[in-house]
Amino acid sequence: MHMGADALPAACYALPVLVSLLTIRLFYVLWRSGQPSSKPRAGGLRCLIVLGSGGHTAEMMNIVTTLQKDRFTPRFYVAALTDNMSLQKAQVYEESLIESGGNKTVENAHFMQIYRSREVGQSYITSIATTLLATLHAMWLVIRIRPQVIFCNGPGTCFPLCVSAFLLKVLGLGWSSIFYIESIARVKKLSLSGLLLYKLRIADQFFVQWPQLRQKYPRACYAGRLMNSVPNQVRSNGEKK
Repeated sequence: MHMGADALPAACYALPVLVSLLTIRLFYVLWRSGQPSSKPRAGGLRCLIVLGSGGHTAEMMNIVTTLQKDRFTPRFYVAALTDNMSLQKAQVYEESLIESGGNKTVENAHFMQIYRSREVGQSYITSIATTLLATLHAMWLVIRIRPQVIFCNGPGTCFPLCVSAFLLKVLGLGWSSIFYIESIARVKKLSLSGLLLYKLRIADQFFVQWPQLRQKYPRACYAGRLMNSVPNQVRSNGEKK
């Protein structure tokens, strides 16, 4: 009984201290995000590439083709569990690198699936449970992969992955540089995933492909059309600590 009485004041003291430390860490992460790495990394960077159905995968694979393969390696491709086409496209691309004499691509490319937060036409009430499941799965994947760089461009599956990576940064358990490239189809307003990542300041670099979006969202970077190019920030950014 006496030990329980002593533990309560200790807990009341420790809780504000913990909250204060997490708050300080949060502001540090927000301040540090988006800044160039102070120590260039010699080896490869574990790279998480989020794919989505339709045009999202086509745009993302176009970006992947411009990356330095020896720098962004190993590469982990992630798509929704119900997406049967995106990972196939990534596998075809990686196999083409092997045939052309790539750098042991078979060892550097990994293909994974994640639960989708919400299916098309699914009710918002039932999506609460599926979103929770997707978030837990995303956290497990991020802890398992420990990506140093994340590329995403709008599919709903990217949000729980980015949130999980951001939480690990706040907790000091790893650092992932998150690059969000808004789809070229978004001309006047951001996608829901993009808007959430922008408002919550989760992405280290946030790119848009239309100047009017840059005017509307001043923290975004206008990168022009990316179907045949990729921003220099994406090419050269290294790991942060």
